[in-house]
Amino acid sequence: QVHLVESGGGLVQPGGSLRLSCAASGRTHSMKTMGWFRQAPGKERVFIAAISRIVGTTYYADSVKGRFTISRDNAKNTLYLQMNSLEPTDTAMYYCAGSEVNGAVIQIRSYGYWGQGTQVAVST
Repeated sequence: QVHLVESGGGLVQPGGSLRLSCAASGRTHSMKTMGWFRQAPGKERVFIAAISRIVGTTYYADSVKGRFTISRDNAKNTLYLQMNSLEPTDTAMYYCAGSEVNGAVIQIRSYGYWGQGTQVAVST
């Protein structure tokens, strides 16, 4: 089994920055790709970014490209999401996820491991 725990969420003003972290434990070697998803109130959970754990190739949703950066530290079994130029529309619960599939994994159904989420609110 894999256990994922997110942290780093909070309240930030528009234009501000946050860095989310996701600590992984357990059978972490089974995850070929790790990603971030978010779910706003009343909306579906959507893909934000993903990274190949071995090669480090990254993929982004158009809505965050150029503002968010996904990275990982395999030695620490930790995934990060640096979020800059935050907008009120970025307000959501952010989830870390792990997939046993390698590549541009953007579909929710491809991720078998999920954290509990960390709340991000962008507001004045």
